[in-house]
Amino acid sequence: MPTTPSPTIKPLRRRAICATAAALAFGMATALTASAAWAQTQKYPERPIRLLVGYSAGGGVDAAARLLGARLSTALGQQVVIENRTGATGLIAADLVSKAPPDGYTLMMGDSALLIAKLLQPKIALDPLTSFKPVAGAFVSPLMIVTGNDFPARTPKDFVAELKAHPGRYSFATSGVGTVQHLGFEMLKQRTGTFVLHVPYRGAAQIVPDVVGGQVPIGVVSATAGMAQAKAGKLRAVALMNMARLEGAESVAPLSDALPGFDVAPRLFVLAPAGTPDEIVDRLSAAVKSVLDTPEAASAAAAQGMLRAYTGPAQLRSALDDETARWKGIIADQRIVAEGN
Repeated sequence: MPTTPSPTIKPLRRRAICATAAALAFGMATALTASAAWAQTQKYPERPIRLLVGYSAGGGVDAAARLLGARLSTALGQQVVIENRTGATGLIAADLVSKAPPDGYTLMMGDSALLIAKLLQPKIALDPLTSFKPVAGAFVSPLMIVTGNDFPARTPKDFVAELKAHPGRYSFATSGVGTVQHLGFEMLKQRTGTFVLHVPYRGAAQIVPDVVGGQVPIGVVSATAGMAQAKAGKLRAVALMNMARLEGAESVAPLSDALPGFDVAPRLFVLAPAGTPDEIVDRLSAAVKSVLDTPEAASAAAAQGMLRAYTGPAQLRSALDDETARWKGIIADQRIVAEGN
């Protein structure tokens, strides 16, 4: 006897056809979206780019952003606009950038203070290592240890020996708790097993006059500020805290002469919101490199007391991870807490 066809065959075929059609439609939509995104990144940038700075105009990070931004405008063919969004040690600007669309049109000029802020204030919402996508390392800002002219040390080795010989005798001034200046000197104390009292100031402008006047025996300041007064004979430049020699301060030895490998300097870098396409990040990073490779940028950076220090996105990611781990260890070991906590 002939068999009767199952009544479910036709509906099953229809469902299979519908599923295939839906899959094809989804694939086409995905391909179109990817194609549109690719086209958008190929055209980038098509409008001005905002580069946010978390500090007031005239400061070191602002100067670095303006030095870079003006030249990036030429390299990218679109204006790079510097916006100062001050407050909370750069965290207000950081929060704005972290929440911006990840399209390459809102960036941040960050610095090492951003990494430290999260360690001292763990309750803040953003995380410098996950809320952003590294674009490029740009500069380091060398720091200098200065003393009064009557301090019994002239070289890094003499300085370390003096601190070891007289624990608790001296104090050192920095521009605040949790700054790179502060943590860098705490690292020195950790490496040497010495005790030196920290005297936090509200800013760097008062430190140099107080070292000159003898109110505090040791100061940690920008190399530019320290060298200007040392050349005038008002104080003594004892050591650079980073290993690279600085133009105009060739006579000042690095602290690594006494403590091999010691290398501390605020890092300045460009960040984009997390999720920014790799193609855009690579375009921006290449533009930063092209700017920093010029002799003009070298001269402009030196005039601001900075050293060029380009790193690409992957290298910057690794550097930020390493620096965060280093500061975390110093904060825990030296039991440092944020002011007001």
